[in-house]
Amino acid sequence: MRIVLMFLFIYNIIGVYAQEKPLFIEGEAQGTSYHITYLDKKNRDFKSKIEKILRKFDLSVSTYIPNSIISKINSNVEYVKLDKYFITCFNKAKEVWKNTDGAFDPTVYPIVNAWGFGPGKKQQIEKQKIDSMMQFVGFDLIEIKGNKIVKKDPRVALDFNAFAQGYSVDVVSDFLISKGINSFVVEIGGEVYAKGKNGDGLDWTVGIEKPIDNKLDANPIKAIAILDNLAVATSGNYRRFVVEDGIKYAHHIDPKTGFPTKNNLLSASVFSIDCISADANATGILVMGLEKAKLYLASHTELQAYLIYSDESGKYQVFVTPGLMNIIKEVVEEKEFSLFKNNQ
Repeated sequence: MRIVLMFLFIYNIIGVYAQEKPLFIEGEAQGTSYHITYLDKKNRDFKSKIEKILRKFDLSVSTYIPNSIISKINSNVEYVKLDKYFITCFNKAKEVWKNTDGAFDPTVYPIVNAWGFGPGKKQQIEKQKIDSMMQFVGFDLIEIKGNKIVKKDPRVALDFNAFAQGYSVDVVSDFLISKGINSFVVEIGGEVYAKGKNGDGLDWTVGIEKPIDNKLDANPIKAIAILDNLAVATSGNYRRFVVEDGIKYAHHIDPKTGFPTKNNLLSASVFSIDCISADANATGILVMGLEKAKLYLASHTELQAYLIYSDESGKYQVFVTPGLMNIIKEVVEEKEFSLFKNNQ
């Protein structure tokens, strides 16, 4: 089953002549791929343990698994025992929902399904139907009381897919740290956290793609950033979308209208000390649009962002928060980068 975040792909560049040989593991999880590079003097292989963690994670917050905790809650199963993964996601979602004035809202799930961007079958979209569904969209309609979910309307349903992948990066990172690993980079479905240095004693670096409509292949690199005990998550409108009657509809649903967002913001790469915050805020920022995003970032200096938007002539423009000036640079010449492989 799948937790799907078809956003920007992020790349890690490792020095070819490493002083300490990095260990590299990769695989499939959450309906996407993961790539992990780490330095370990004991040369341990953590693949099986990490995949076990990711399976347990899915059983908590994946809407694509019918018997997951979140699926049971959405189906109004009685006496669902909440675990730490679900509670962390719920609390972070509530925090970002409040901060973004509802631009980020996991209760938009029924409408996401109706548009065909969830596990449910796409429905025929009509304004009257969307207006009816909007009656049970709103994070003020659901809360945790005594380790139990309480809904004001039984039709309220949750979708953590917009940021759970970022949280899974944090979970795997915490596991590596618990094993004494202090130099690593974890990427799951394009969301990344890096700590320490690579085998050459250099910073880990990641690339941010140009936001070109492309559902399958990697796009040219737009910028490169240094990650030093930092996470980055990117939300964009060019990976998951549908086209009906010649009109493109992005998969980001505005919780205040029930319709896909319409603004000139093409992608939002958000940097934070943890990936769950970066991922959730990237989604909220993409929904709110460029001008509101600038105001939001000015008042939330714990976040840094690299925003790509389209100007009136259709050309790419970039807004960069001050905290990124020394760690991110534009790519002048396009260069091919292989995902998490060595590059000269």
